Amino acid sequence: MKRVFDIVASLGGLLVFALPIAILAWRIRRDSDGPGLFAQARVGRHQRIFVCYKLRTMRADTANAATHDTPSSAVTPLGTTLRKWKLDELPQLWNVLKGEMSLVGPRPSLPMQAEVIHERAARGVYALRPGITGLAQVHDIDMADPRRLAEADARYLAERSFLGDLVLILQTVTGRGVGDHVAR
Repeated sequence: MKRVFDIVASLGGLLVFALPIAILAWRIRRDSDGPGLFAQARVGRHQRIFVCYKLRTMRADTANAATHDTPSSAVTPLGTTLRKWKLDELPQLWNVLKGEMSLVGPRPSLPMQAEVIHERAARGVYALRPGITGLAQVHDIDMADPRRLAEADARYLAERSFLGDLVLILQTVTGRGVGDHVAR
């Protein structure tokens, strides 16, 4: 049922948000050097690497690092707004449609985040598809705290339900959680 919901919701979301994504990507390109879309390798289900898509919120020359290890000065002015409203995540609907992600699940880490990967693997979290949002995100637990993050992800794994996913989606849409914090 979860996969069917993911397919229907991501397809519907892509149809509704295709034009806004295109306009935002154009605006990003106009406001700063580099592409409007950002593609980055991430760790997915069963620790398989996949390419995750987002609207670019940081300068194009920003080092490939975890968000919490990236200075806030790397975020563009438009990127600040996109991140605040979580609009930078919209292209991940494509990842959901392809089956690489789910709407709800643990946020996918970077392959270089060894401690996050270790903590999640120890708790069986990689049995799940990563998500656009998840339990840890709505509780403001980011990847800077790998153990706490993996514990929240494992709690989601143990307690997940369709109704619970709908609640997490609603909490995300209404502004609960802020995602990974950039370094100050």
